[in-house]
Amino acid sequence: MSDSELPALREQAARGDRDAIDELIERAAERGDFDELRRLAGGGSRGAVDQLVELAAEKGDTEELQRLAAAGSQDAADVLAELSDEMHPDDDE
Repeated sequence: MSDSELPALREQAARGDRDAIDELIERAAERGDFDELRRLAGGGSRGAVDQLVELAAEKGDTEELQRLAAAGSQDAADVLAELSDEMHPDDDE
């Protein structure tokens, strides 16, 4: 499926087609498309939230992780805690 087919895929996803939503999430993750993932997450897709956390963690995007944690993502909060521990390892003593 090419990117020219994305509009049709988005229409299917908007109608609740789980396969279309999953395909959009996969493609957005591959492209590193935070905007598409945010839109899908805003629509209630847990998979999109998971991909956002993963991408943000890979890129070290603490702002995105903080936004996700503030929105209720425990995974994002956990990643932030891990990053903090890596940056400040002596704070545990």
